Amino acid sequence: MSRPEEPATSKIEAVHALLQQLDLSPEQLLAGTRGPGRPVPTFDEYVPQVAAAVTPGTRSLYSTYWQRVRHQWGSRRINEPTALEIQTLAEQARTAAVTRSNSRGGGSAAEHMIAALRCLYRYAIADGLISETANPAARVPKPRRPAATRQALNPDSLAQIIKVAAKTGDDPHLDLLLLRLHLETACRRGGALALRRRDLDTGQCLLWLREKGRTSRWQPISPTLAAALADHHAERGDNDPQGRLLRYRNGRPVGRRRYDYLWKRLGEHLPWVATRHVSAHWLRHTTLTWVERHCGYAVARAYADHDPSSDAGTTATYVKATLEEVARALAALTGESHPLAPAEELRDTRLPLP
Repeated sequence: MSRPEEPATSKIEAVHALLQQLDLSPEQLLAGTRGPGRPVPTFDEYVPQVAAAVTPGTRSLYSTYWQRVRHQWGSRRINEPTALEIQTLAEQARTAAVTRSNSRGGGSAAEHMIAALRCLYRYAIADGLISETANPAARVPKPRRPAATRQALNPDSLAQIIKVAAKTGDDPHLDLLLLRLHLETACRRGGALALRRRDLDTGQCLLWLREKGRTSRWQPISPTLAAALADHHAERGDNDPQGRLLRYRNGRPVGRRRYDYLWKRLGEHLPWVATRHVSAHWLRHTTLTWVERHCGYAVARAYADHDPSSDAGTTATYVKATLEEVARALAALTGESHPLAPAEELRDTRLPLP
């Protein structure tokens, strides 16, 4: 049986020339689609468009990496870099990562570089600028994350943190309020800083939390915390329901630097806090671990606002805990009754709280 003749080089070149004339890629030809009808933009042209389309949190996370991409490839079209070039750029980000006391070899920098480019190429695919099969960032694996060092704090350690926060610093009232807010809600720092006065329902003892990924939820809080937050804003706020809830004494909204100051100060008085790089996120681990141990996994997932369809299997979709169950968990944690949790269901298993 004779082998079929291979196409001549001239014929292949003719096909490529025709595709260029028609503004088609080989992938689009195979898929039966027409070309985008416009030239593929450069990184200098396209990165600002993507940056304007993403959430503020995503923009803050990836802006440094997009700037590096523009510095390296600004004049290149976004369909030109190869997977190998992206891998090289990620390794350069790893090498250039700032070395800190809690540095873990620059792995996060490499991961964020790849994630930033994947984000950009997702928009390029949606815009019809490249096909899914032509996405070079999708072919670059993210570096494996090392095991997390964060964990739940034991009651004695938590009590030490609360004691030092209450006796040191320029605004113990604010610091204790922040600690209690994170311990009761297990919210992230961004969720706490985004709170407005209108997000506080003192009647039902609920907070409307808006966190990463544009997620939002009602989170039960104790009557004590609800009253403390209302009094805090009444004393320091501007009576604007849209205004930020957490404030300094002079009325300025609290920002991330308050957290830096708080945990740096705690580390100066409690060396183990500095050594282990304890932060507000450890409070989230502490609360969610407590809830899981005492109230079950489904309630802990709801308390954390984790997507039941993400990584827990199909069953998690059917056993999602209710708001009332989260309120009962909170009531048990704080030792206070809640409008959604009858007092007779409480048990004396609560965490130390400010």
